This record gives sequence, structure tokens and C-alpha cells, in this order.
Amino acid sequence: MKRIDPLGSRLDLRHGCVDLSHGAGGRAMSRLIADIFHASFDNEWLQAGNDQSAFNVDGGRMVMTTDGYVVSPLFFPGGDIGCLAVHGTINDIAMAGAKPLYMSASFILEEGFPLGDLRRIAKSMGDASRAANVPIITGDTKVVERGKGDGVFISTACVGLAPAHIELSGNMARAGDAVLLSGSIGDHGVAIMSRRENLSFETEILSDTAALHDLVARMMEVAGPSIRLMRDPTRGGLAATLNEIAQQSQVGVRIEESAIPVKPQVAAACELLGLDPLFVANEGKLVAIVAPDIAQELLAVMRSHPLGRDSARIGTVIDDDHRFVQMATAFGGSRIVDWLSGEQLPRIC
Repeated sequence: MKRIDPLGSRLDLRHGCVDLSHGAGGRAMSRLIADIFHASFDNEWLQAGNDQSAFNVDGGRMVMTTDGYVVSPLFFPGGDIGCLAVHGTINDIAMAGAKPLYMSASFILEEGFPLGDLRRIAKSMGDASRAANVPIITGDTKVVERGKGDGVFISTACVGLAPAHIELSGNMARAGDAVLLSGSIGDHGVAIMSRRENLSFETEILSDTAALHDLVARMMEVAGPSIRLMRDPTRGGLAATLNEIAQQSQVGVRIEESAIPVKPQVAAACELLGLDPLFVANEGKLVAIVAPDIAQELLAVMRSHPLGRDSARIGTVIDDDHRFVQMATAFGGSRIVDWLSGEQLPRIC
């Protein structure tokens, strides 16, 4: 029997155009990456499908990542594009179980952008990098004509050092493994949308943007060889992350809705805005797939850290030839949690 392509129909490379869904972290974005970038750059590191790549060098094992930030608005409750760029890049390195070492930063500025705002962003990046002990040691600046940009875009890269005996990758999940989540979902995306829509709530919703490498280091000390993989559920949210893992590892995932932490104010905002928290971006959370015998001990370690105090076991990896993500709902039913099919929240990171 012919297997259905989980990413859907291929791109129309003759007549098609890029649209916002191609940057949303869902099925369309995965199709774009597969049909254009992986096809053009094909190599063993890209084939792994991770947010970073590890490679051996004399004296150790290095990890490298690169990222771009186009968030709108530039300043939002709980953060800004500057600290977000630092945190997000560090987190990609940390998800490989590696220690981030050094960063670069490149700025594309639009003519007319206020120097005061640029200084504020740069200071935020500097403060975030120093707090994380990951210095920004090189960079580049370009300026485009007025109307040819959108204030400021930031591109970053980071290198880190991974333990020689540890390899975390999206294809490592196995049936029976536990699915752990380091805290509540949806905070970042709802913080962005509340600022865009000028919404206010009784309790202010703040972005969860944070550097996770210290939390990861503690997890690795306790359970390094028993951690199969880690991911930070950014664009496309928890749903996209779990679907990516299911496809890469050729397994299914079963999650429990009642076990997934969502702050009441975030749930209320999502209901008001017509959003599903499962698909909303996060910038300070991680998903870990771990051997079942270490899950409870690792949860305790995660909960002892400020960035993991609301950690929960939310599900289990299962055998499933269809590679579905299934959710047991709070009402006793079940549903398939599919890839994001459109663009819920553009320009989220």
C-alpha cells in the first residue's frame, strides 16, 4: 500500500509563491524546508532534521545553530526582539544537551528606525547574553531603504560543546518513552497577540522568553543517557513539535489534555481570540522524550529549577504506523492533534 506523504502535496515550484504559512512552523513550513532547502543543501547533518547540528572536531563534539527574528511588535510584555534572539538561539543549542559558548548577531535595519529603540534592543541582547554567560563575539550590520524593511530584523548563530557520549536527535523516540513538558504553554504567543490587539486582562500575560541551558544542564547531570531528545516548542507550538518528533522517529504520541499546564488567563485569552493553546508559540519551555524508568526522578529535578517548577508528564510515545499525535480530552473523548494547517500567529519570533 502506498504511504501517504505526511507533509501533503509537494510545492508548485513553477507557479507557487511564498506565503505566511511557510513560516508558521506547521506542515507548509516543513514542506518548504524539505522541497527547497533540504533538496538544495542535502547532507547528513540536515537529514537529521534537528534545530541544530552536531559534528566532531579535534578534541570534542561541537554543536552549531542559526536563527532569525522578525517578531512584531518589537517590544512586548515580558521581553523584546533583543532578549528573544539571545534566548531562542541559546535554547536551540541546549536542546542538543550541549553547553552554548559563543554567539554572533547580524542586524538588518530600516532607514528611519529610531536610534533610541535600537540602543534599547542592543542593551537587552547584551544583558541577556551576559546573564546566560554566552557572549556575543562577532556580528554585522546592514541598512536598507525606508519602506524596504520593517524596523529591524536580527539573525544570530551560536556554537556549543556537547558531551562526547551523548547524542540527542528527533529520531530517537521509542514506544514506551515518557513525554515531559517543562511548564505552561501559550504564554509567549498570547503576550504578543495581546499587545497587537491592545487587549488587557486582570492578570498581565507575559512572554515566557528565557534561556533554558541551565535547566538542561541539570537534567543532563541526572539523566543524560536516558534522555532521547529535547525540543523547544516555538513556532507551531506543542502540536507542531510533537508531530515533528512522531514523523522523525516513526512513532505515535498519546498526550493527556488534563496534564498539559495552561495558565487560566492564557486559556481565557485563547478562547477570546479563537486560538488553540496547543498551536501557540512558546519561547521558554522544552519538551523532553525520556526513558520511562527515569521520568519521575527527572520531573523532580525539573521542578526544582525556577524555569521548570510547573513541569509535567503529559503523555507517552506509542507504536503507530500512521505517526499520529492523539490527545485524550478533558471530557473523556479523544482527537487527533494534527499539524498546523495555516498561520495562527504570524511574526511571532
